[in-house]
Formats: sequence, structure tokens, C-alpha cells
Amino acid sequence: MNSSNGFYLDFERPIVELEKKIEDLGSQAETDGLDLDQEVQRLQARAEKLREEIYSNLNAWQRVQISRHPDRPYALDYVKRILSDFTELHGDRLFGDDGAVVGGPARLDGESLMVIGIQSGRDLEERQRRNFGMPHPEGYRKARRLMEMAAKFKMPVLTMVDTSGAYPGVQAEERGQAEAIARNLYEMSHLPVPIVVAITGQAFSGGAIGITVGDRILMMEHGCYTVIVPESCSTILFKSRDRKEEAAEALKLTADDLQQMGIIDRIVPEPFGGAHRNWDEAATVLKRHLLEALAELRSLEPDELVAQRMDKFAAMARFEE
Repeated sequence: MNSSNGFYLDFERPIVELEKKIEDLGSQAETDGLDLDQEVQRLQARAEKLREEIYSNLNAWQRVQISRHPDRPYALDYVKRILSDFTELHGDRLFGDDGAVVGGPARLDGESLMVIGIQSGRDLEERQRRNFGMPHPEGYRKARRLMEMAAKFKMPVLTMVDTSGAYPGVQAEERGQAEAIARNLYEMSHLPVPIVVAITGQAFSGGAIGITVGDRILMMEHGCYTVIVPESCSTILFKSRDRKEEAAEALKLTADDLQQMGIIDRIVPEPFGGAHRNWDEAATVLKRHLLEALAELRSLEPDELVAQRMDKFAAMARFEE
């Protein structure tokens, strides 16, 4: 699938305007019987050059915008293209089922694993049903239940992360949002099976951290990962949302920044212009990286896996006295 609903980002406007001119010229040539091929080719070359210039020099805020693109593939879109025999399981066995978190056993090239993802919706009805991709406590508890099942049956765990954060409402707090996320961090750090994390879009706040403790953390090229959304960071630091671009730069939330700091392990290249341009190509590349990551972990014993995972996250800390 390619982006097809006419939505475009602010910085893409010059490209869209050129593409509209090309389309208009084509229609004029067909209607009036004119030969405008040379002019069309000239504009197409100009549009391609402009596209390359823009996407080769994206700033942090522009990457945030791409990570939020409404046509970007979500967890179930990747599951459909990468995995087979997926069986979705529901409920946390304590309160209810959270539509924002999906998961269940599946196969990756014949190998059984447990996949857990955060899912948003395509239309208003689905977005409301999935709470706009913001998990409740029962979502994190469902994720933990599935991870414990994976450990019981010695299945690797794959998590796919794309969320603006955990749901911050009163009901979520009443049901133990902070405890549910904290418990996941603890349990994932000790889980005796391989865990591969794929950050596929925006990954903000504790909502993302709650399922991103893994042996290998992969991140899509235009994904974002940090402790707070830039708008909220701007509001806290500068008392205004208007400095969100500055906040995005300061947060060091891009894949390049995070790889340099040792927070993520691999950057997964996206189709030119973003994963929303070509879901199949994005899924193919992600699958290759997932297979490589799992192959690296397959031979490790459970004790070794846990020890390396604990060391990995301990090494991220920086202390000053």
C-alpha cells in the first residue's frame, strides 16, 4: 500500500505542488492533444531532486511528523506481512481486554514466537475502540501474561511499539497504570527467552517503555523514541507548545541519535519518503532484520540472555558525583 488519502506533511508541500503541476499538465496534454512530454519530464526530474533534498536533510521534528503519519503501517499491518499462523489472544485475566494492545502466538519463517504490539486505528470508530493507541493498565497486564506464556513454552518474544504514551486518564490511574508498567519492566528484564523490540513509529513516554525492554532493539529509520512527546516537553520547559521543534532536537529522539548513545541496536531502513509509501517494502526489510536479531540470540542459554540484557540496560545509565 502507498499513501493515498491526499494527506501530506507541511514540509512536503513543495513536492505536492510540483506533483499537482505534473498531473495538470498531463490532463491538459490529453484534453488538448498537446505534446508536453518534455515539460512533464523536466518537472518530474525537479520533483525527484527536491524530494531527495528534503528527505536527506530531515530535522528531529520532521521525523516526529513522519512517525505519526496516518498512513504509516501499524502492528497488525506488519503481522499480516511478516508472520503466519497468528492467533490473537485477549484479556488480562484481571479486568478486561485492551484494544490498544494486540498479541498472540505466531510463526516467523516457521519458528514459533509470541508477538505483542500497540495498535492504533484507521478511522474514528477503530481509533476509539483502540483508544488511539494509548494502552490502559489491562493492556500492559495482557502483554505480561503473553510474555509469561512465551517463557513457559520457550518461545521468543517480539514487541512492536508505536504509541504517543500510556493512557493518562483517571480510570487508568485507579487501575494501577504506573504499577502495570513498572511490573512489565521488571518481568521483561528477567524473562528467560529472547526478546526483540521493533520501534515502528512514535514511541513516547512510559507507554512505550512498558514493552521495550529487550535483547535487541530495532528502530525504523523515521521512528522516534523518548520519555515525553515534544509538545509536552516544550510546555514544561518553555511554558509554551510553540517551541516543540526545539524540544524535539534537545530530546535526541531520532534513530541516529539513539544508536550513537547505545539505546537502540539497529536502524531499519524505510522506503524513500517513509514506511507509509510502501508497506510491503517496509515489512520485507523489517523481517530481514528481525530474523538476523533472532539468529544472534538463538544459541544463548536463558541465564546468559538475562545477564546480557541486564548489563545492556545498566550500561545506558550515566552518573555524575
